[in-house]
Amino acid sequence: MLNRLWLGFFLVAALAAFARWIGGDAGVFAAMIAALFDMARLSVEVMILLFGTLTLWLGFLRIAERAGLVEVLARALGPVFARVMPEVPRDHPALGLITLNFAANALGLDNAATPIGLRAMRELQTLNPRADTASNAQILFLVLNASSLTLLPVSIFMYRVQQGAPDPALVFVPILLATSASTLAGFLAVAWVQKIRLRDPLLLVVLLGAATLLSAFVTLLLRLPAASLAPLSSLLGNLTLFAIILAFLGVGAWRRVPVYESFIDGARQGFEVARDLLPYLVAMLCAIGVLRASGALDLALDGVRWAAQALHLDTRFIDALPTALVKPFSGSAARAMLIDTMQAHGVDSFPALLAATIQGSTETTFYVVAVYFGAVGIRRVRHAVGCALLADLAGVLAAIAVCYWFFG
Repeated sequence: MLNRLWLGFFLVAALAAFARWIGGDAGVFAAMIAALFDMARLSVEVMILLFGTLTLWLGFLRIAERAGLVEVLARALGPVFARVMPEVPRDHPALGLITLNFAANALGLDNAATPIGLRAMRELQTLNPRADTASNAQILFLVLNASSLTLLPVSIFMYRVQQGAPDPALVFVPILLATSASTLAGFLAVAWVQKIRLRDPLLLVVLLGAATLLSAFVTLLLRLPAASLAPLSSLLGNLTLFAIILAFLGVGAWRRVPVYESFIDGARQGFEVARDLLPYLVAMLCAIGVLRASGALDLALDGVRWAAQALHLDTRFIDALPTALVKPFSGSAARAMLIDTMQAHGVDSFPALLAATIQGSTETTFYVVAVYFGAVGIRRVRHAVGCALLADLAGVLAAIAVCYWFFG
């Protein structure tokens, strides 16, 4: 799958570049070559950032493992995961790590979620009978990670503050609804392919319980003054992050774990993981850079605009689609598109509100695939990309519908 996808990026880029060249754009090929070198440089910069982040968090995770915290989480959630990941033993450490990863993603703690997720993927790899092919459990974890529910989209609030929004948290509920749709679509897509039995009573109880808690959380936050939502989100996220660190250290010390030596041992593993990621990052980011520089995304946007006009649809949503089109490929490019939309149309315009909702409810799918599967040497990803992109599509469509409902 990745072989065909990667080759397809270059072929589509070549066709789009030839079309632009024939149309009189003589600099398109120079832009594509420049994008190759720029993305190669960016890959190294991303890897250097990952060196520090992975080293830090895998060090703390090793303390948690030796203190037995990950094992406790795995035992508590074993009955649930046994239904959706039957090949993973109920007391396997991957289950606790997956839970920690989902919790970090929900709170918007990206700097903690990625190292924990990579460690979970490595643990799942120990159960994989085919080292170069993604297992069912790894695919489900990746898709749920890529479409993970975000309860506190702090970064979106900050972007809106920077652009002068009087109510930075105006998009909070739309993002929550759209990201819920994305996560549900991703889970159902994988469940259909892997034939997961969704009528299981325990799964139904867990899903209904999660929906109830989510509704209660939204209701509570909606009762707060709008101006306090962004500071509260930031405070909750940072307090939670520091509380996790203190819990790891405190329980480790209580159980007489050598916390410093354990941290160094885990940090050393983080260094090794980050080093092995570079070839995968270079391959994927360079292909994405060429695709963007060729103008293929612009052609896709023009096609959507033409179709909407032909169907006599409202076309305001099209001005927000650049964020949606580049988000699966690059988080930094999507942020740039979001800020550009805010500046061009106004921070509280319909396109800017929609772009912010899309940014908060979708994920950089191809980057996640490259990093998570690259960390364990997986080359055959099976249905992972298709299910993750379906989750992204559901998130975008839900964002459009919700924004017309709220702001239309």
